[in-house]
Amino acid sequence: MRIRHLKTGDKITLDGLEAMLQELRYVRKGLVELPGEYAMRGGTVDIYPVTYRMPVRLDFRGDTLHQIRDFSPSEGKSFTMFEEVFLIPLSGQFEKKVRRLEERLGAFEPVSEAGELQRGDFVVHLHYGIGRFLGTKMIRMDGAKERCYAIEYADGEILYLSLKEPLERYIGGLSGSPKLTKLNTKEWERIKERTRIALHKVAGELLEIQARRSVQQGFAFPSDRDWQQKFEAEFPFEETAGQKRAIEETKRDMEAPKPMDRLLCGDVGYGKTEVAMRAAFKAVTGGKQVAFLVPTTILAEQHYILMKDRVKTFPVTVELLSRFQTAAGQKAVVRSLKTGATDIVIGTHRLLSKDIEFRELGLVVIDEEQRFGVRHKEAFKRMRSQVDVLTLTATPIPRTLHMALLGVRDMSVIDTPPRHRMPVRTFVMEYHENIVKQAVEREIARKGQVYFIHNRVENIEKVHQKLKELMPGVRFGVAHGQMPVEMLERVMMSFIKGSVDCLISTNIIESGIDIPNVNTLIVNRADCFGLADLYQLRGRVGRFREPRQAYAYFLTPKNWVLTLDAGKRLAAIERFVELGSGFRIAMEDLEIRGAGNLLGHEQSGFIHAVGFDLYCKMLKRAVEEQRTSARSGTPSTEQRSPA
Repeated sequence: MRIRHLKTGDKITLDGLEAMLQELRYVRKGLVELPGEYAMRGGTVDIYPVTYRMPVRLDFRGDTLHQIRDFSPSEGKSFTMFEEVFLIPLSGQFEKKVRRLEERLGAFEPVSEAGELQRGDFVVHLHYGIGRFLGTKMIRMDGAKERCYAIEYADGEILYLSLKEPLERYIGGLSGSPKLTKLNTKEWERIKERTRIALHKVAGELLEIQARRSVQQGFAFPSDRDWQQKFEAEFPFEETAGQKRAIEETKRDMEAPKPMDRLLCGDVGYGKTEVAMRAAFKAVTGGKQVAFLVPTTILAEQHYILMKDRVKTFPVTVELLSRFQTAAGQKAVVRSLKTGATDIVIGTHRLLSKDIEFRELGLVVIDEEQRFGVRHKEAFKRMRSQVDVLTLTATPIPRTLHMALLGVRDMSVIDTPPRHRMPVRTFVMEYHENIVKQAVEREIARKGQVYFIHNRVENIEKVHQKLKELMPGVRFGVAHGQMPVEMLERVMMSFIKGSVDCLISTNIIESGIDIPNVNTLIVNRADCFGLADLYQLRGRVGRFREPRQAYAYFLTPKNWVLTLDAGKRLAAIERFVELGSGFRIAMEDLEIRGAGNLLGHEQSGFIHAVGFDLYCKMLKRAVEEQRTSARSGTPSTEQRSPA
């Protein structure tokens, strides 16, 4: 038996190390979980030696083995530093040891037919409930051998199901694992029944709102005039198919005699703002005022600059209103809204204050409604019965939910990327000053700009000083939400105009900031961000007007052992780089958030109980049943037992 020995200070290339591990019959994985596995990322190699209690992490500097330490794969904690590590081939008795460890997972094989299912994933079966996917196994059924799914349920019971059985990956939304269903009990039926009753209530409310709106009288805007065509012709890009469809649907709603209440969904950077601007311009030329509500001052500022620029060749007045303006400035804007002198006002929740009165409000645009508070949402509800409302969200609404709400909620989805958009090249690696220096200098050399995200206000200035010392020729700016607004405005304007090369910022730039010249993003301590946040941040780059490669660096501290969850998040952001992957990346996170935003956050408990896919199917059925009972005048099936 050939034992391999590695010690700190040894020189070995990563290719050489991989060849050695393969000779020892170790298996390469994305993350190590069992003895005999290894994973490679940058200059870091994780190995689970077959004779060790825990995996070890090898850190390299160039081709030199710099450090060896063990770590817990579930918690990410590092316990012991080692001078050396011994690697024994995976054979004979050690394969038996791995098999014993796998026995709980049944030594089942992975299967391509299961789509994206991986061993250990939670799954949902309509009749049996929530289980853990173990893989597949050949089982003799009805005298013939057949490959079956192997699903572990409560108390370690394993159920074998034909590959033809409808099995969905469990997506639950709340933190923590779901409870495995107990087989041969009524537990699963009781959970489904509770969910079904709650869904009938949701469906009933949605249909009631829709019925009320259909009899309300709103303002029917006239069809497009010459100015509208001229305004739209000034758009510097070519509209995507998704944008065109959303624009047509929005205009059709505005020209109808009932109040519009349309939700516009689109991945980050897919052109929702332009749809909103065309709707705003249509409202103004139809003789009405427009309120554009955004969740942050920085976003209000940016939409204001953009809107002013878009209407500069037309006699349209655009104003900005936020609580950070001077009292005199605010008073002047409030007065102009009352007299009708302002056509379009862009602002934060300051626009919902009691002193705000419009002379002729006709359209309200709400950007990312879920980021406003409960009190503000009540105000939005009142608006919806009086004026046209267009709500924008970058939170993807999954197709299953969209289908369930067809005919109940007016929704437009922009699902086509802009023409020159390229996927952002994404790197997950440990923090090294050289990486940061090279990334910043390469971007500046092509006359571009950089976002450096550091999400801790208390030491952001320290980071600024370090980066200044590292790159004295670079013009830096600092932005965070605790700065005086005039200062924040100055920094942002300097960055937008190109007189700042690199903006060191907290994640206040996460929502909606659109500066096409910024095509490198560096995120410090990326392990502390949620998957949705990382995805939104990456959406800030890659918006250049011609094809230009954008880069995103998600950095973690040197010699830091990531928790299993953080490791999975970073592996996901690195894996999902294709355009529009927001509709996949966020299965765990964004879609659930999207469902909560649409249907009310109390629904998240039911989503967690039965899984997202089954929840959507049950919602679709509840809507159909409520609609049928409303038409026929018979009571809904809420009191009947589930089929």
